[in-house]
Amino acid sequence: MGNEHFKSVERPAAVMAGISMLLVGLAIIVAGPVIIGMNLGDKPAVLGGVAVSMAGLLLLTGLYSLQPNEAMAIMLFGAYRGTDRTTGLRWVLPWYTRKKVSVRVRNLTSDKLKVNDKRGSPIEIAANVVWRVEDSAQALFDVEDYQAFVNIQVDTALRDIASHYAYDHGDEDAAPEMTLRADAEDVAARLRDELVGRVRVAGVAIDEARLAHLAYAPEIAGAMLRRQQAEAVLAARRLIVRGAVGMVENALTDLGERGVVDLDEDRKAAMVSNLLVVLCADRDAQPVVNAGTLYS
Repeated sequence: MGNEHFKSVERPAAVMAGISMLLVGLAIIVAGPVIIGMNLGDKPAVLGGVAVSMAGLLLLTGLYSLQPNEAMAIMLFGAYRGTDRTTGLRWVLPWYTRKKVSVRVRNLTSDKLKVNDKRGSPIEIAANVVWRVEDSAQALFDVEDYQAFVNIQVDTALRDIASHYAYDHGDEDAAPEMTLRADAEDVAARLRDELVGRVRVAGVAIDEARLAHLAYAPEIAGAMLRRQQAEAVLAARRLIVRGAVGMVENALTDLGERGVVDLDEDRKAAMVSNLLVVLCADRDAQPVVNAGTLYS
């Protein structure tokens, strides 16, 4: 048969409250000198008193303490015997080995990764992930180092996410699509879902995942900034022209309805041209007094 991976599952450990065992151990340690003092001439009794004190010390080595959101995995000769999550002073048989695991919420900010987005543009990306150990048995026994495992899976998930999205919208005529910059909430949700699947084997739960850094790589940042500036200028110009055309149309309609002036097609064209120049210009218009007519 081939090698199979057996999933570890956390279960409660059979342990005892530590206070009572502490008192018992101290009582046994004190009993040793008492026995020796009462039987100074009796060598077997003296040896027995020493043995009693050593037994009390051995008993105390089974004590350990747990703070809130800490767990202690109990093992016997390499075999998993359960996990204790009860806070306070606890006791287990001294020959059981113990390994403490923190189940507190942890915050991980990944390193900035240089990856290519969906269009092949080099970008820098990093994530902030909130995670915690959910199953201590899986965290300790199913992966070599669960903290290093989480770090690597965050980097891997970031690279995968970046390859499925463009940094920002490209050609306006192209079909709309989700981007890293414009759809941060949706990207974060997908990143969290992917991480949940990746770290489940380590008994780790992902509470939150968000992009902490997103930028073009330095070698193309300047060019992309100029492109964004040009797109902003074009969008502003397009809005200005659209508004100017509407104002000119309203002006011509009002003049015709009120009978202020009778304009033929040439005069209308001249007025439209002048109004558009005034409304779309970057500078304030300079008035010009025309002493003649349109035809002389």
